[in-house]
Amino acid sequence: MRLLESTALQIQEKILSKEIRAKDVIKLFFERMKDIEPHVQAYITINEEDAIKKATEIDKKLERNEKLGLLAGIPIAIKDNICTKNLHTTCASKILKNFIPPYDAFAVKRLKEEDAIIVGKTNLDEFAMGSSTENSSFKITRNPWNYNYVPGGSSGGSTAAVAADLSFMALGSETGGSVRQPAALCGVVGVKPTYGRVSRYGLVAFGSSLDQIGTVTKDVRDAAVLLRVIAGHDLHDSTSAQVPVPDYSNGIDSGVDGLKIGIPKEYFAGGLNKDVDNAVKDALKIYKQLGAKIVDISLPHTEYAVAVYYIVANAEASSNLARYDGVRYGYRTDRASGIVDMYCRTRSEGFGNEVKRRIMLGNYALSSGYYDAYYLKASKVRSLIKKDFDIAFEKVDCIICPTSPVPAFKIGERANNPLEMYLSDIYTIPANLAGIPGISIPCGFSKEGLPIGMQILARHFEEKKLLQIAYTFERKTDFHLKKPALKASVV
Repeated sequence: MRLLESTALQIQEKILSKEIRAKDVIKLFFERMKDIEPHVQAYITINEEDAIKKATEIDKKLERNEKLGLLAGIPIAIKDNICTKNLHTTCASKILKNFIPPYDAFAVKRLKEEDAIIVGKTNLDEFAMGSSTENSSFKITRNPWNYNYVPGGSSGGSTAAVAADLSFMALGSETGGSVRQPAALCGVVGVKPTYGRVSRYGLVAFGSSLDQIGTVTKDVRDAAVLLRVIAGHDLHDSTSAQVPVPDYSNGIDSGVDGLKIGIPKEYFAGGLNKDVDNAVKDALKIYKQLGAKIVDISLPHTEYAVAVYYIVANAEASSNLARYDGVRYGYRTDRASGIVDMYCRTRSEGFGNEVKRRIMLGNYALSSGYYDAYYLKASKVRSLIKKDFDIAFEKVDCIICPTSPVPAFKIGERANNPLEMYLSDIYTIPANLAGIPGISIPCGFSKEGLPIGMQILARHFEEKKLLQIAYTFERKTDFHLKKPALKASVV
């Protein structure tokens, strides 16, 4: 196996055993970046100089036999809507093109404390609003498995970077599936923790009651370590839960014998791609062979999830994005003829079309005369969706279903059809509305050779069980070991 194809824990083992220096890994890493990144377009900002300095520090610590962190020497990428001190955080938007935060997000602070090496900031749909990473103001990220296809979104830059070995690990963020869906489309492991498990401090807000920082890794063991590092209570975030963080790696190989796996009939209905359907059902056969019991269940309010999400999320977005007005920070128009004109022109010029669409939809749902009909009703149905999961988890230990109804689609294929694009997240949105944890792991390939992801959901704060169930499947298959044949140029 080539060095950069290693998992994070494998590369760390080589560094700690002094088989290779952290600085050599980083230099090799940036050589690959220069060759592959121009074609994948996963990054907005590359942090080469600081990364080399950090790697040199780690090598010196190792020489002095000083204690090193859990992620010592591991190159990691950060989605560009997560604040990084003295490093640009743009949210892939013109309105924040030159913004440099004066502080680190809680999750980034924890990475630094554990000696991770931050190699750059990854591309995303502007303000995390999208499912294909085509809505960025700067570039379109391409799927490493086929450059003509999208990587999913909004964390498409993070998942593409990990899939293309342009990072060993990455942070993403989820509001309606933005870690799990692109993880499925790029053939990597994506974890959405329970709402409140990871602090939102320093995550640029989209939908505050839904947003959650998640992890992107090459395998489940790496996910267990990364989640352990970033999880935990934070006084800066009032929604951060005071729940102990276990060692997710401990007992990860306990198997699934005797566990009950719920299969929701609503997730295997019309609109599901045949290759995806077959791959997930084949995966369920493996679980059955390993001793798990398959139980048919129903989540009856699933059909309302997309409608509920696009009312609640857009309403919260319209409020959160009101702060970008050209007065305090970010882009300001140079063509204004007064304060009101300045506000209007700044926001019109600074935001992309999808962001403006969602702000308008959110303002409409919250406006006088429509609040009760839309936002209030959506909030009530959201409670019913959560109740569906509560009832289901009384019968089963976890729920397994497809992550995305389709494999990756071609760039531009859904760009002019917002509704079709929104339906890309139909299987991931319910977990965000309910606040439960989920993971997407590779489980097969389409006839076009594109990755297919399987989603596992569990009760609130049962990430440990989630990782155990995912790892059991991973050990019996080799889908996570497959690598895209990266081409030298776009076809």
